[in-house]
Amino acid sequence: MSYTLLFANRTHAGELLARVIHDILTQQSIDSGVKPVSIVYALPRGGVPVAAPIARLLDCPLTIVVAKKISHPGNPELAIGAVTTSGNVLWTDQKIFRPKHDMRWREVALNKAMNQAKYLETQLIPACPQLNAEDATLILVDDGIATGMTVAVAATAMRALSPAAIWLCTPLVPQKLLPWLEQWGDRTIVLETPEPFWSVSNFYTEFP
Repeated sequence: MSYTLLFANRTHAGELLARVIHDILTQQSIDSGVKPVSIVYALPRGGVPVAAPIARLLDCPLTIVVAKKISHPGNPELAIGAVTTSGNVLWTDQKIFRPKHDMRWREVALNKAMNQAKYLETQLIPACPQLNAEDATLILVDDGIATGMTVAVAATAMRALSPAAIWLCTPLVPQKLLPWLEQWGDRTIVLETPEPFWSVSNFYTEFP
């Protein structure tokens, strides 16, 4: 199956997304008479090169929020949930669990994902500024959303920071996922909703 390539790479996607976000924020400032304080949060690793052009155009800080998918032990590609380094956990509602038998491997899968998230945060957080997110507009960015689990659990963690709003921003997402996704943020900004949608990488020319 062939796919229409929508973006050259993550930086290209971020530049396109940045213009849309900038225009919305500008209009919001005009309407309210107040320029909102914005902070860009990237989901590493793929969300960082998308988020960088956004933070640059908005002239605002860039930091990270780390979330990892919890993989099914029998199928690493199957996300059964997601977790953040702060301990927020979100499980899928798929009927793949048998409570009497699966609690142990669910715990193992959760701990593995948590350890991966903490390791990644340890690598990247020293380069990030210390920020006060209270009453700010937090712009959460990823390079694409396939299942929504990681961005949803990240938004849940960010809600504890008492922001004015959380915007979920990504170059592409499946059309059918949009209604579910909108419950996790105050605004959703997406450039493309291609169908069929199997993998985020299918729509990038370069996706290292």
